[in-house]
Amino acid sequence: MVAVHAPPSAQLDIRDVRSVAAAFADFRPDAVINAAAYTKVDQAEGESEAAFAVNAEGARHIAKVCAAEGCPLLHLSTDYVFDGARRGPYVEADPAAPINAYGRSKLAGEQAVAEALDAHLILRVAWVFSATGANFVKTMVNLAGRDELRVVNDQRGAPTAARSIAAALWRIIEQMASKPRFGLYHFASEPPTSWHGFATVIFAELAERRDAGALPKLVPIPSADYPTRAARPGNSLLSGARLHCHYGIGPADWRGELKRVLATLTPQAV
Repeated sequence: MVAVHAPPSAQLDIRDVRSVAAAFADFRPDAVINAAAYTKVDQAEGESEAAFAVNAEGARHIAKVCAAEGCPLLHLSTDYVFDGARRGPYVEADPAAPINAYGRSKLAGEQAVAEALDAHLILRVAWVFSATGANFVKTMVNLAGRDELRVVNDQRGAPTAARSIAAALWRIIEQMASKPRFGLYHFASEPPTSWHGFATVIFAELAERRDAGALPKLVPIPSADYPTRAARPGNSLLSGARLHCHYGIGPADWRGELKRVLATLTPQAV
């Protein structure tokens, strides 16, 4: 029987290598997934030390303890390691060039993991959404009562459900025991869209619900008209061809997962 341990940050502080070592002593894991991250992209511009403490040094601590214990590590990273200037989907061989502090901290974490541990798999994901935590879908549902919403239309990506990522990680772990293929991978979703396009699908799904009520008018705008503290990549598309080749894991269709998430959310309950 497989046991999964997911200690909260109050119990496992990855910024403290002693806390990481203690968790290993308690759980004796056969494999580790590092999903911990500082993800406040705009706030990271003024709190880069806090972002690096979690995303870079925290990742290094986990990788070092994994190396000492002979334990493989699956480390989650992000499309934000790229500048977004590429025309098509990014592949793993494309040079990283982050344009904000969050992206730089995540790239530093990738490098720290690769330096400290041979038995590592780094999985980059993009535009993650779920029924919990702060994400675009929950924001749109919370704003569904407004008359109008202005949504950026010149940033491209593929929304990715946290549930799809979890399923991919589990399939990787199942195969690692017999045929480990470590290194850097991208997990892709489809179809590509913009934030405005994503919002359009969200509200189309909400409109089919009897209790949705009146929904806002969506106005597409360029990024320049929606200034943020941290710059965002214009292109966040990731190619999952390498992951499919090595692990047989193909692109996930985010639209079905969106239905699942919206089925659990209402504007009053988020």
